[in-house]
Amino acid sequence: MEIYILRHGNAEEAHGGMRDADRALTPEGAKKLQHVLRRARAIDVQPPVILTSPYRRARETAQVATEALRNGSSLLETPALTPESSPEAVWDEIRVHKSEAQIMIVGHEPLLSSVYAYLLNATSVQIDVKKGSLGRIDVDRFSGQPRGVLRWLIYPKLAGEAGA
Repeated sequence: MEIYILRHGNAEEAHGGMRDADRALTPEGAKKLQHVLRRARAIDVQPPVILTSPYRRARETAQVATEALRNGSSLLETPALTPESSPEAVWDEIRVHKSEAQIMIVGHEPLLSSVYAYLLNATSVQIDVKKGSLGRIDVDRFSGQPRGVLRWLIYPKLAGEAGA
């Protein structure tokens, strides 16, 4: 299975007692995501399922992904992708969809850097998961802890205008 890990794009700052979960994706955040996702579409990233945190900025990021990839992915919200969740909970959610060749997860830090390490079976590895970044890890077994292979990781700054 190809697991695509997408961190939400830039979000508005909390104001006036706003809950963190209610922060929206900014127009700039959506634009940067478009560049990354255009690159992904060009290399056949077509996950039929996108698992997303229920936080607004993540849901909006997942929606941008669905539109940019143009494949009609099903969006499924899961509390396993909230910032305070665990890599094990994310893995359990991924395994529900093990019959799919590709899946995308959309979430937050510090969870996603822990998910990378967990999927790679390398808990001491540190990955800088920037807002709007997209990475791919391949796994070939679903019992126990995975032993994934990191295939690539792209940041919005690297995707840039050349992807337009």
